[in-house]
Amino acid sequence: MKVFRMAAVLTVLAGPAYAQMPSVNWLQDSKPAKTDEERAQEAERDRVYKDSLKKIPDAKASNDPWGGMRSDPPKPAAAPKASAAAKKPKAGSTAN
Repeated sequence: MKVFRMAAVLTVLAGPAYAQMPSVNWLQDSKPAKTDEERAQEAERDRVYKDSLKKIPDAKASNDPWGGMRSDPPKPAAAPKASAAAKKPKAGSTAN
């Protein structure tokens, strides 16, 4: 009876760990490899697709009706000038 209880406890504890295991497909895909004819058809499709992409015209410049109305970006503020109080010599100091 103890063996049965231990097996049940181990089964209950192993369940969450088993759920975290990654699923691995040990069997290879059941799809057969492509034949030479299928590869040739796929290459032809790719070539036609690339040719059709070359026929698409380049994008034109943006048609922005308000583009000329926008102002230039704001200019950075000028560095603040030293105030007159900072230029004035302090009382008690001698100026040469």
